[in-house]
Amino acid sequence: MDKQDVIGQKYAELGRILDSMGKVIVAFSGGVDSALLLKAALDFLGPERVLAVTADSETYPVREKLEAIKLAKEMGAPHEVIHTSELNIPGYAENPTNRCYFCKNELFSHLLPIAEARGFDAVIFGAIADDLGEHRPGLTAAHDRGVRAPMIEAGLRKSEIRHLSRKLGLSTWDKPSFACLSSRIPYGELITQEKLSMIDAAEDFLMQLGFRQVRVRQHDKLARIEVPPEHIAELAAVSDTVDAKLREIGYMYVSVDLRGYRSGSLNDVLQANGTG
Repeated sequence: MDKQDVIGQKYAELGRILDSMGKVIVAFSGGVDSALLLKAALDFLGPERVLAVTADSETYPVREKLEAIKLAKEMGAPHEVIHTSELNIPGYAENPTNRCYFCKNELFSHLLPIAEARGFDAVIFGAIADDLGEHRPGLTAAHDRGVRAPMIEAGLRKSEIRHLSRKLGLSTWDKPSFACLSSRIPYGELITQEKLSMIDAAEDFLMQLGFRQVRVRQHDKLARIEVPPEHIAELAAVSDTVDAKLREIGYMYVSVDLRGYRSGSLNDVLQANGTG
């Protein structure tokens, strides 16, 4: 069986899983994974059995919210935006290693009552098979709240999701990976609105310069910029501009990570301590 057949079978299995659920609420961030999940739900269930919900909070950039709204409209999905606040969750701002548990639990605590009140049978989110091998406390929160991850159940991986997204005409097929802004702050360092705003402004500026996959990791007053290794030279070429802007935003020091962009690079400390 060739690769195309395997991916096709997995997508068909995703359809069977979704159909067995009845009516679903899709936690929709507008990223690669949740976009494919929403597309699949619409295709296999029909829009009358689907509601996409996007949570707008201080950890979610405005540009991502606007893109989620646009995507949902393009797909013809019933869509609502709700407001949450991770910083108001006891324990979240202290930034423990299970921070993502608090975040996902907060999200699901909003979505589950909506599902119950409106007659939806399940709440689903876009976790994928690749997540099983990583530090993902959010998966524990989903398990605890009875929220399902159909793409994990179907065994779909990131490369397959991008392939399917392209085949189905989704503009997100090559969208860079994204995680909440809190993931830029090392565990144990307090998360504040000021820090989140600085990170958001810095990353937005770098994206305006043309860097699509970028992270600004904040270490107190130091900004550690991550871009893919092949783009480090491009970043160096505009270093004066970047340094001036990030200092204007509030950073005292601006650095470039020579290892390049790595998803979840702040989890390195967990591996070093044997807790990852």
